[in-house]
Amino acid sequence: MGMLPVKQEKRRQRTINWRAVGQRLRALRGDMTQAQFAKRVGVSQGYLSHLERGEKEIGPEILLRISQLCDRSMEWILTGSERSPGKQFSSVLAVPRDPA
Repeated sequence: MGMLPVKQEKRRQRTINWRAVGQRLRALRGDMTQAQFAKRVGVSQGYLSHLERGEKEIGPEILLRISQLCDRSMEWILTGSERSPGKQFSSVLAVPRDPA
């Protein structure tokens, strides 16, 4: 018996629009000043300003802090959209029902 070919899923390569990330950060900041928000996140006001203008890429530690502080997913901060929980792995995690 021959092996069946495995269907490979092509992944779309996404580039991150840092200006859009900055706009989302600005929206998350709300009524706080840059200085207030930066202090809560643990960065300088100048660095936050660069992030909000899309001039710098946000690092993973800062991204995680903002995500936790604002109760938004890191994916949403980076892309503006969120995947449904488990959607990515739905076919892998599907458990067949017992016919009995």
